[in-house]
Formats: sequence, structure tokens, C-alpha cells
Amino acid sequence: MAERVAVIGLLNKRNGQTRDLVMKPGMALRVGDAVVRVRACEQTAPWENTPEVGAFVQLDVRSPGNGKWFRQFSGWLFKNRPERNVVQHPIYDVWVRECRMTWPQTGPDTLKAGAKPKTGSAGAAGNADNAVEAPEPAAAVGNVAN
Repeated sequence: MAERVAVIGLLNKRNGQTRDLVMKPGMALRVGDAVVRVRACEQTAPWENTPEVGAFVQLDVRSPGNGKWFRQFSGWLFKNRPERNVVQHPIYDVWVRECRMTWPQTGPDTLKAGAKPKTGSAGAAGNADNAVEAPEPAAAVGNVAN
């Protein structure tokens, strides 16, 4: 999480100004009477079929009447799902632009395409083509009266 970087868009509806806030998870930035915090950011792996980018964001806004800070939003926002972005504030709007993160090229269970797994390794199930064997069929069960 420490190596990830979230880019959060912030719109001030009063003056029409939009800013991109570049933040690491755990950071908070104050812009005027708004404080935006990013707790986490995630994205699906590049090889996944449906790309998703999201961040857990909190928005605190200072009340102009008494100067107290109030939590206006706390939850996940998704870039590709704007209907799920439910920040409802009359002045500020926040959304996720991106989550920058890297993916390891190899790991303990990584197999290269076309490579045969090593025998005896934890990731290998025995078949060289990584096919999954069907389980033994269960014994037939007779009709049960209710």
C-alpha cells in the first residue's frame, strides 16, 4: 500500500475549480474548507477482463456557520462506476481518477506460459498442462420421503 499513489479529483461547485490531488494511502490534503483523505487505493490486475479502479476516500468539510468539521463521506469510490460515487455535498464533489500501482512479474506460484511446473512444487497439481482432475463421483442416493 505504501508504494501506491491515488489521483483524486476535487470539484468546488461554487467557483467551478477542479483539482487533481495526488496522494498516497494514509495522506490527507486540505483544499479550502475541505479535507480529502485516502485510506486505500486498488485496481484490478492488467490481465483481468473487467478493469476496476477504486479508492477508499473520506471527505471532511468545515461548516461556514460554526467552523466545525463534519465527515460528509467515507467509503469506496470507483472510477469506472460513476453511479456508485455517492458523495452528496452542495459544494464539493470527489471522484477517483486513477490508482498507480505495480504488479510483480513473478512470485512463488508464477508459471510462464508453456512452461512445465516443477514436480513436487506447491503450485503444481501433478499434470503438466495444469488441468484440474474431476473429483470422484458421489455414491448414488435413493429417494428420500419427506
